[in-house]
Amino acid sequence: MDWKKVTIMTTEEGLDFLSYKLDEIGITQFEIVEDAASTQKILDETKAFWDYVDAESVLAARQPCIRAYLTHNEVGEEQLANITEMVEELKGNTFGLDLGDLTVTVEIVRDEDWANNWKQYYKPMEIGEKLLVKPSWEELDRETDRIILEMDPGMVFGTGTHETTQLCLKQLDKHVKAGDKVIDLGCGSGILSVGALLLGAETAVGVDIDPNAVDIAYNNADNNGIGRDRYLVLAGNVLDDNGFVDSLGRDFDIVAANIVAGVIIPLCPIAPKLIKMGGLFITSGIISDRKEEVLTALKENGFTVLYTESAKEWNVITSRYDG
Repeated sequence: MDWKKVTIMTTEEGLDFLSYKLDEIGITQFEIVEDAASTQKILDETKAFWDYVDAESVLAARQPCIRAYLTHNEVGEEQLANITEMVEELKGNTFGLDLGDLTVTVEIVRDEDWANNWKQYYKPMEIGEKLLVKPSWEELDRETDRIILEMDPGMVFGTGTHETTQLCLKQLDKHVKAGDKVIDLGCGSGILSVGALLLGAETAVGVDIDPNAVDIAYNNADNNGIGRDRYLVLAGNVLDDNGFVDSLGRDFDIVAANIVAGVIIPLCPIAPKLIKMGGLFITSGIISDRKEEVLTALKENGFTVLYTESAKEWNVITSRYDG
């Protein structure tokens, strides 16, 4: 299949803000390219897991940008129009931030071209105390006592390299217990729900508004030896479809949502329908400017905040449902 790769050039300062603005218009999965210094830091942190990487080619002319991969059909055309409109509005009001020139380019890429680009810098990562996230095409050159979560992000879903996913995985690493029942709202590649199952959860449900997520999440489950008897992935909109929410089940021990504040806030009155009393609601993808709004929404809907952590401008909040 051919895809449209839409690249928005920006600055290091503009990456988080543009991520937030893309989430606002419904583009929830994208690739964030940091500058050479940030990329070098990632390479340094993961160097124990590879013998050689062509760092010169990875770092050369590396400019901050965000890349979204859109389906080459009418849906993708509509998403591209929304991105173009959003960028034009930002050019007239940068909110006091240096967002760069916001140049937008579009090119057609094939699945195999995209996959080969990822292989340059998506390397194994240790997350939390137990997990090691490993790309499906990588081989570990040393033994590890960690639980290996093997991931193939597919064309349009995340890998675990972004702060929001790592923050959420660290909380799952800390809180998942044997026998837990977990639901992941906005599952994408399935990294959180599959990770929860590997950490000992008995069953997990993954939900995403994008139908592409179903096959990709199931593929990652298969790669990690997770069967359909433990894992269910569904496409649907939990914000607009009450019947769909009712079909997902009740009394989940953990509800995870690594999305964006603008979605998490309206999820707060819905989550009590899914979670058991005393269950945990792990929310991530929350930009610092909207953290207080999320905290307020959680408290207003019966949740007690237990823990918060930030990385760059992103936050994770773990709360308990007390009714």
